[in-house]
Amino acid sequence: MKEPMIESPLARLSDEQIAELGREFDAIHEEVYASLGDRDASYIRNVILLHRQLVLLARAILLGSRYKPAWVLGTSVLSIAKVLENMEIGHNVMHGQWDWMHDPRINSNSWDWDTISPAESWKHSHNYVHHTFTNIRGKDKDLGYEIMRIDPHQPWNPVYLFQPFYNLLLAAFFEWGVGVHDLDFDAIRAGEKSKEQVLKELKGIGIKARRQIVKDYIAFPALSGRKGYKATLTANFTANMVRNLWTYAIIFCGHFPDQTYTFSEEETANETRGGFYVRQLLGAANIEGSPIFHVLSGNLGYQVEHHATRRSRRRSATSASATTCLTTVARSSSSSAPFSARSCASPSLAVSRRQSPARTGRQRSRRLHR
Repeated sequence: MKEPMIESPLARLSDEQIAELGREFDAIHEEVYASLGDRDASYIRNVILLHRQLVLLARAILLGSRYKPAWVLGTSVLSIAKVLENMEIGHNVMHGQWDWMHDPRINSNSWDWDTISPAESWKHSHNYVHHTFTNIRGKDKDLGYEIMRIDPHQPWNPVYLFQPFYNLLLAAFFEWGVGVHDLDFDAIRAGEKSKEQVLKELKGIGIKARRQIVKDYIAFPALSGRKGYKATLTANFTANMVRNLWTYAIIFCGHFPDQTYTFSEEETANETRGGFYVRQLLGAANIEGSPIFHVLSGNLGYQVEHHATRRSRRRSATSASATTCLTTVARSSSSSAPFSARSCASPSLAVSRRQSPARTGRQRSRRLHR
């Protein structure tokens, strides 16, 4: 095994510290999960209602899209609605974050979103593959999405010279990239995926794509009449581009900033529960922003917390827990001071979602290597 290019953070923690981290983060998770109730259920129902109202408003305004003010206003409202549906609603509902409500309509088993990606395919590639094998090279297919080199451990290939260009295409048409992601081209090339399975998945993508094309580029433009058809079509296309670019930016900034750590399969071969938490904490990065920013990003500005406790909607006691714990880990790993992750949930450190001092992956990584 080659020497790692960056010192493994696991090397700076004792087995006892890692085990304690696992136990206490499990306790924090269960504490937050048990606190979920009517306030949270009301929140997601109100967000879904808001989204539907925004869509109706945007579609109504775009009936007059041949007039520039109506085009600008309708496109803006529709863009916000699509971002809200994709991030705060679709992503989180299909993650199972609201399954505790036992509402058959707001449930990961029944919800589908307004993109070309089939729900079942996304849940497999994202919920299972990405969140189980987060940042494990060779297992986490989200590391570069199989087309980009984002880590020095990845072998270089001349095709990566074109990465800045096709990266822009991926950003603009991100929903299509996500849609085909679960096809797993590596598995297809290796013959690990049957032709029948590939055709089945392509059929699912085709059904979703047809619905999106008919809805945004045929049906709704037609409602605007002959004079407004082209204007509404371009408005819908623009709104989809805005949603794609926003989603791309949030995901890339939360996963690929400098000094987020990637792990080899050897490092995680005998991973404990505590080791799993350390990997989740170091494999993601938080983003600072306003309350509106966090809603429109699906609260993925708290990407670290999302990876550590993805089953629960973040509440005040844990909004800054992961970044605080990394500081505690770093300091206690270089001294004989007692280590406790529970400090992350103490009242003095509890910060509401509106007040979180979320820090970037670079800052956390620097603390880790003090």
